Amino acid sequence: MTTPAPGTDIQSEGAEIGAHIAHSEWVRLRTLVLLRWMAISGQVVAILVASTYYDVDLDLVLCLLVVGAAVAVNFFSALVYPGSKRLTETEAMLTLLFDTSQLALLLFLTGGLNNPFALLILAPATIAATALQTRATVFLGAATITLVTILAFIHLPLRLKDGAEISVPPIFGFGFWLAIVIGVVFLGLYARRVASEIHSMGAALFATQAALAREQKLTDLGGVIAAAAHELGTPLATIKLVSTELAAELAEDSDLQADAELIRQQADRCRDILRSMGRAGKDDLHLRSAPFAAVIREAAEPHLNRGKALHFRLHDEPARDGSQPTIARKPEIVHGLRNLIQNAVDFAHGNVWIDASWTDRSLAVTIADDGDGFPPQMIGRIGDPLFRRKREDGQVRRPEYEGMGLGLFIAKTLLERTGAILSFRNGADPFLSEEERPDRSGANIEVVWPRDQIEMVAKTGGLGDNQPVLG
Repeated sequence: MTTPAPGTDIQSEGAEIGAHIAHSEWVRLRTLVLLRWMAISGQVVAILVASTYYDVDLDLVLCLLVVGAAVAVNFFSALVYPGSKRLTETEAMLTLLFDTSQLALLLFLTGGLNNPFALLILAPATIAATALQTRATVFLGAATITLVTILAFIHLPLRLKDGAEISVPPIFGFGFWLAIVIGVVFLGLYARRVASEIHSMGAALFATQAALAREQKLTDLGGVIAAAAHELGTPLATIKLVSTELAAELAEDSDLQADAELIRQQADRCRDILRSMGRAGKDDLHLRSAPFAAVIREAAEPHLNRGKALHFRLHDEPARDGSQPTIARKPEIVHGLRNLIQNAVDFAHGNVWIDASWTDRSLAVTIADDGDGFPPQMIGRIGDPLFRRKREDGQVRRPEYEGMGLGLFIAKTLLERTGAILSFRNGADPFLSEEERPDRSGANIEVVWPRDQIEMVAKTGGLGDNQPVLG
């Protein structure tokens, strides 16, 4: 049996997984919104203090309109998107570009680089270098340098209410511009370097985990092969010996001798198969895909006998050919659905409903229960890790688990990697009485995939050829 050699496919596979996670959509909208609220608070305080206590002649209407634009964007983000939304690369870049442009416009109205707060324009570019990929970081850094250069030449003068202009000597103005440009470049490179090292360490950890998991599988397989070879070695040797002797004694009977030779050949074949199984394995093509309902039932199987009734229902809407779709049997789909069903069973009073439906364009799974549902004020935070749900007496409803957030976070992450879109809601309003609540009054989770993302065309043939274990 061969074992993976270091520095080959296992490490590259782990590095690819680590790189995918390191550069995945992990920047939360809430984080950037909170940072913007802090910036808005500082801008309002600085404008009011400068106008009230230092008699700086500012166009308060225009300045507050610029600040109001940031406030409007924050409220729009809070109303349209859940707080747990994780921004894509483009969305995060555009968000930081808006912050840079908003601050540049405010600096234009308040003296340009003569304003001591011009240094704050470095913040979005630094965040981009830490959180975004190189292309987006370079774009935002170039946009920042361009805006700073424009502000150095074009801006409204900063004056006191008595008409005196506040400005710095040209050499200081050039120095301020150069300091900001160097700051954008230096801080960007510094933050990018640190972030790259963190990402590289994450990729190395994933490569190590992949190698350990692969080695454990090969070790287990080797134990099974060794035991089978040990147990079957003696019977096969006996069969070969007896068949050889029979073939020699049946030299005069060609038909019986041919049968004896066939028995010996099959014994040799069994021996060769046992030897080759240590170096290769069969690829069961049937296990790569399964009917949509079969995958859902596989995910729910561990929770069928936990004291709660699970109700399955298929809604076959008009589709391509009316048949049930066959989907890729990916571990992410099975494990993600299993986590969602587990949460439904944990919180249900007695019943859990699992509905599957499909159309020409999409496949959907809805998981509902008759429990108390999600706390209304927390629905926007569902999907964040380590979010605990406690009862009014302060006790966690599921003492055997750390909390409901980590399982939902894992399920949401795994399913979204397969192209799914998840939505969380309650089946009933919290103010309804117990008699008015419908059957599916608890948590309702809907998972929707584009059909072309996970559907597979059925293939013929059960077993593929033996493939060597590379690495």
